[in-house]
Amino acid sequence: MSKLTDCPSWQALASKANEVAHMRSLFATDPQRFNRYSLTAAGLMLDYSKNRIDQNLFGLLMELARDCDIKGKTQAMFRGDIINTTEGRAVLHTALRAPANADIRVDGVNVVNEIQTTLAQMEQFVDSVRDGQWKGYTGKTITDVVSIGIGGSFLGPKIASEALRPYWSDSLKCHFVANVDGTAITEKLKLLDHETTLFIMSSKSFGTQETLTNTLTARDWFLAAGATQADIASHFVAVTSNVAKATEFGIDAANIFPMWDWVGGRYSLWSAIGLPIAMLVGMDNFRAMLAGAREMDEHFLNAPLEVNMPVIMGMLSVLYTNFHSAQSHVVLTYDHYLRGLPAYFQQLDMESNGKHVTLDGQVVDYSTGPVIWGGEGTNGQHAYHQLLHQGTALIPADFIMPLQSHNPVGEHHAQLASNCFGQTQALMQGRTYEEAYAELASSTLSDADKALIAKHKEMTGNKPSNTLLMDKLTPQTLGALIALYEHRTFVQGAIWDINSFDQWGVELGKTLGNDVLERLGNDTPATELDSSSNALINLFRQGHI
Repeated sequence: MSKLTDCPSWQALASKANEVAHMRSLFATDPQRFNRYSLTAAGLMLDYSKNRIDQNLFGLLMELARDCDIKGKTQAMFRGDIINTTEGRAVLHTALRAPANADIRVDGVNVVNEIQTTLAQMEQFVDSVRDGQWKGYTGKTITDVVSIGIGGSFLGPKIASEALRPYWSDSLKCHFVANVDGTAITEKLKLLDHETTLFIMSSKSFGTQETLTNTLTARDWFLAAGATQADIASHFVAVTSNVAKATEFGIDAANIFPMWDWVGGRYSLWSAIGLPIAMLVGMDNFRAMLAGAREMDEHFLNAPLEVNMPVIMGMLSVLYTNFHSAQSHVVLTYDHYLRGLPAYFQQLDMESNGKHVTLDGQVVDYSTGPVIWGGEGTNGQHAYHQLLHQGTALIPADFIMPLQSHNPVGEHHAQLASNCFGQTQALMQGRTYEEAYAELASSTLSDADKALIAKHKEMTGNKPSNTLLMDKLTPQTLGALIALYEHRTFVQGAIWDINSFDQWGVELGKTLGNDVLERLGNDTPATELDSSSNALINLFRQGHI
């Protein structure tokens, strides 16, 4: 038995988790349930009343949070302690949105000064491109920006940019390339004019395989169109720690933006990795996004556990993962601009908490890291919602929706909201056999057929969900929303006593991929790996099956 599973609050939860009454009964007996289990912070409202909790169980969840020292671990992260122990690094994405006068030190240096300097550098660059001062090598204004990255250098900026579509510049388009599949970069380049295109290459090492390969292809395309090596400085900038490699590539040192070891890729959109966002929406809106995240940071750091939004969401996830055997969690966005958010939260959560050993290297004896998935409402209601309602797996759900639309056309938004709220109600209350049978009372079916169909229409309900609302999707509320899920992820990892900030599984895949790449370019038949890998490599060389 591990230290965690031996904890009295853990054992109490294991004993009591399944004793809570059906949610339909809980709502029927407590007219104040919504008020009791909802709160507002940083412009977001969380309704968590449709969860399998009562006051006793909620108290046990908070007791577990205290036993695992969530507050102490949170403070350690915010002050810059080395909490990424396997890589010997601080974890300070929160510093990226800290107040300008904050003092947060890494190795004795106040990193806030570096952050503010970078923000000023970003602002000067973004403004020069957006107002037309930055020119291409032929003197033309930039019309298209191509962001080349992968992982956290790609997904966060892309999805945040999509979410803020109403705030985009009318004069700029932004394109994102991540996949090393040559089709991705080829199809993008077909849309572009080399004289008016600016490339942002994001790679801490300036050597990430996919990113460097795509950047080299972009450079070849640029030079093949008639530009020279000297012209690269007008069309390529970099976000990297490797200044030497970037300048050797041809990028002007003044147009190289820093990355820091104390910011993980999936937490980096708040840094210069967010340049594509700032380019599209302007630095004022980018700073507003930082401000929204900062407001959520302050709430997470200072609010008591019982009224702390990230803590509550994280502990509810622990409840379902560890005490109800839930293996996945669905994120459902009822706003078209937020359609990509589930994929971003998928990376955030699964790359962080997909771990199997504790901080001291002991193999866990409990589940960690549920599968995160989801999609856009109401599309999902005509697809996978059926599984949510009547499938055998328990799948907790988050519903996210702004109360006001950027595009208030007719009754669209009211219909969208009615579907969102109706889904959470249906998941919670279900439909009894008696209710299903009564609905068939006036039909011409036989009694036997009514009984059979009623069984098919019966739904157990008691399916948990959170509802997250905001007045309107703005840079500030988007920042708060993303920070909320960052901290929710942290809370889970802190309970499970795992390192949420390394990714050795990703690194192994890179290492073996590079080894295979060398073998693909070798003329001799592959024989040194397993029989499957050898056969696949040899088939690739043949070019046919």
